[in-house]
Amino acid sequence: MSSVLYDVPGPRAIARNRVLSVLTILVVAALVGLLLWRLFDTGQFTAEKWAAFTYTNVWLSFGQATIATLSAFAAAAVGALVLGFVLAIGRMSEHAWIRWPFTAIVEVLRAVPVLIFMFLLYYGLPVLGIRMEPYWAVVIALIAYNGSVLAEVIRAGVESLPRGQSEAGYAIGLRKAGVMRLVLLPQAIRAMMPVIIAQLVVTLKDTALGFIITYPELLFYAKYLGSQSDVGSPIVQATIVAGLIYIVLCLILSAIATAVEKRLRRSGKGVVIAADQPTQEVTDTELIVAQGERESRSGRA
Repeated sequence: MSSVLYDVPGPRAIARNRVLSVLTILVVAALVGLLLWRLFDTGQFTAEKWAAFTYTNVWLSFGQATIATLSAFAAAAVGALVLGFVLAIGRMSEHAWIRWPFTAIVEVLRAVPVLIFMFLLYYGLPVLGIRMEPYWAVVIALIAYNGSVLAEVIRAGVESLPRGQSEAGYAIGLRKAGVMRLVLLPQAIRAMMPVIIAQLVVTLKDTALGFIITYPELLFYAKYLGSQSDVGSPIVQATIVAGLIYIVLCLILSAIATAVEKRLRRSGKGVVIAADQPTQEVTDTELIVAQGERESRSGRA
């Protein structure tokens, strides 16, 4: 017995996978236990090390750093999505003089690390007489890198759709822009939503690189607090608190993404085709989607 992607494991393979899973859990638990023991042994959980967090100003500063992190992430996420759509559409152009420059841009932006982008914007531009605020250096660097990655995600989603989807769109008189906007992109976005959200989570975490160029986000304030000797230099404690805040933010983003994905799936399944109004644009699109689904089912059969 087999599935589309892999052979279904037999009894021996199932037993072997269970043993490997138990061993992996034990190894991870042992590493976590060792880390906690070292923290206890070095006195990282003593009241003196956590005394700094009894001050209201410390938590207010963490709140301001969190807002700075979210501010950079929000701008970078919107910009990356817009840039991703533009680059993806450019890469899928039928005209080589449009497709090749967009392809080169995507490949270059994907190859350059985010931190190098930030260094070039913050430390390199002043050499040319242009000064940029840390906030914009972080945002632009995140937009450039994550936008190029999202462009490939969107392009892969569109090209993975059955060919009959676009052919049916052309058959009812839609131009390429209409086929892309009404037929292909909505389905590709629904299919690629988990990958898009995963990349946005990466964008959120990459805002931490801004501390290197003095952007006052969470990691920057954690490092600053950890260097204050008058409160015991709680670098480990400040890092733990910052890490927990990042975890909470990522969980909230994942929950929002899950809700959006479920809503999109419900809207895609609730298709009602009106046979007496075949000339409406929405009805045409629904007919194309339904035809593509029938083709997919017949192909699997």
